[in-house]
Amino acid sequence: MSETKLTHKEEIRVRFNDADPMNIVWHGNYLQYMEDAREAFGEHFGLGYPAFYSAGCEIPIVNVNIDYKLPLRYGENAIVEAEFVDTIAAKIVFNYKIYRSSDGKLAAVGQTTQVMIDKDTKELALIVPKFYQKWKNKYLNS
Repeated sequence: MSETKLTHKEEIRVRFNDADPMNIVWHGNYLQYMEDAREAFGEHFGLGYPAFYSAGCEIPIVNVNIDYKLPLRYGENAIVEAEFVDTIAAKIVFNYKIYRSSDGKLAAVGQTTQVMIDKDTKELALIVPKFYQKWKNKYLNS
């Protein structure tokens, strides 16, 4: 595994429909913010969902963990940082930090794990697909 840290930050605005009647972000929406950051990471580093699908892979989420530190509120901006975690398995792990933009305070931390499966057979990949290993070699071993 590599010591190189690959991260990408995405700024989000808390929308009206993200908040509950107490004007704070409903807990489930933090998962959407993490998804937004993961997609932005993929676009930035050339590792989006279309790349996996074109290579015959699907990458469903199999584990999510979120620890809430302080609430975000309607109208605030937040920075969501997605950090790629290198692993030798045929899976993708991201760590997340969500900060309130106004003061930089940590609002939440999380992690997601996605496994690689064959899009036709739905069988779990036991080895890292060649395109993914090539991507890792480019970004983690350069």
